[in-house]
Amino acid sequence: MATAVPSSGLRSRLIVPTLAFGGTLMALMQTVIVPLLPALPGDTGSSPGTVSWMLTATLLSGAVLNPVLGRAGDMYGKRRILVGALAVMTVGSALCAMTTDIGVLITARALQGTAAAVVPLATGILRDELPPHRVGSAVALMSSTVGIGAAAGLPLASIVVQHADWHMLFWVTTGLGVLGVALSWWVVPRSATRTPGRFDVVGALLLTAGLVGVLLAVSKGGDWGWTSPLVLGVGAAGVLVLPIWGWHQLRVREPLVDLRLAARRTVLLPHLAALVTGFAFYANWLATVQLVQAPEETGYGLGASALVASLCLLPGGLTMVAMSPVSARLSAARGARSTLVTGALVIAGAYVVRVFTSEQMWSIAAGATLCSVGTGLVYSALPTLVIQAVPSAQTAAATGLNVLMRTIGQALCSTVVAVVLTTVTSTLPAGAGGGTYASLDAYRIVFALAAAAALAAAVTAAAIPRTAIHPAGVEARGPLRRASRARS
Repeated sequence: MATAVPSSGLRSRLIVPTLAFGGTLMALMQTVIVPLLPALPGDTGSSPGTVSWMLTATLLSGAVLNPVLGRAGDMYGKRRILVGALAVMTVGSALCAMTTDIGVLITARALQGTAAAVVPLATGILRDELPPHRVGSAVALMSSTVGIGAAAGLPLASIVVQHADWHMLFWVTTGLGVLGVALSWWVVPRSATRTPGRFDVVGALLLTAGLVGVLLAVSKGGDWGWTSPLVLGVGAAGVLVLPIWGWHQLRVREPLVDLRLAARRTVLLPHLAALVTGFAFYANWLATVQLVQAPEETGYGLGASALVASLCLLPGGLTMVAMSPVSARLSAARGARSTLVTGALVIAGAYVVRVFTSEQMWSIAAGATLCSVGTGLVYSALPTLVIQAVPSAQTAAATGLNVLMRTIGQALCSTVVAVVLTTVTSTLPAGAGGGTYASLDAYRIVFALAAAAALAAAVTAAAIPRTAIHPAGVEARGPLRRASRARS
């Protein structure tokens, strides 16, 4: 295992801010599209169902590329892959800025999904480059950028939609992307910790096929019909391919994902906690935006604009950043496991409060912010637990798998929320504007399910062994003995 050597100078001081900027860009790219969706069918001459692929494409490419690019970063250099991922994201943003062709837009959004690998790659870089006493706080800050990027993306896009052509939004993100690429290339040192060997191309293809099949069925089931032959076929194919991928990973000499390591309780349980926390986290964003925009005639809705709805989430994003040093100190004093349990319980408590206080703007914003407090603690603790349990040569791949589990949890949440909000409904009389809307009970069900998911995360976290696997002990066995240091 490589030992980080303290460095000095301007570049060394900019490593953490630069990587945090990259993480913020990643989250920004995932959320800016949401306020544009109502206008895009008319502007592109496409159906709403086709336009929704601009969300789905980013989700699928990001989910697939998280573990793939994480492994590539461990093998070929994390800075090289990080800069490449940001560059591809920037190209995707530029394509969105220059076209109204829906096919090109969907392809460009898939390219933007490449940025999903920024967080695991950055986590690996921080572990390689910083002295041990700074890693915890830096990783906590890196994790919090997910909140601030997502929170800033919604109001930014809403303002652009109201006052300018939506293409301008993507020109702005293109400029930010260019800045991110330039800073990463100049500031981040070349990777010193490598895992030499052959990249598992077959494993990458099998994982891609399996994840695309499962996530496509989950994310598009509502549009295509849950019992339609297409959804059943695609979902079944994905479910069948993933065990084949697992069998291949156990047999290949240099796997894409070390499943034997991932099956250890110190690694497996943080991954499971990430899955259910991803569900709980995403429910906060989905439900809050729709709840605030519901018509006043429903008896609970506030009839607010998309901009006002997104501003309700902005304090939560800022809070996640503010909580990062608190999380680091708590993890240093009590252990990352305790931080994870505490954060999950805060999320669960916040949702219990939201079940009973979701009819006024201030209480909705306060509940959403409290959820973000817990999420900030959880998302800061998860990568710390993972990097404590894996060798440095597998940091990016392991944290990439953890982010993938969060992504799957978010996809499941999106599906469940859509089902609940379209099933538990009430119809307004013609005198009140008419139409069918989700009832207040529907939102209460969503909050109750999210609270249950957060409690499951707390229980899972409590079962994580107190003593993590020592990285040196892991590296001393098996093919990881071949890990070496190399300069590109």
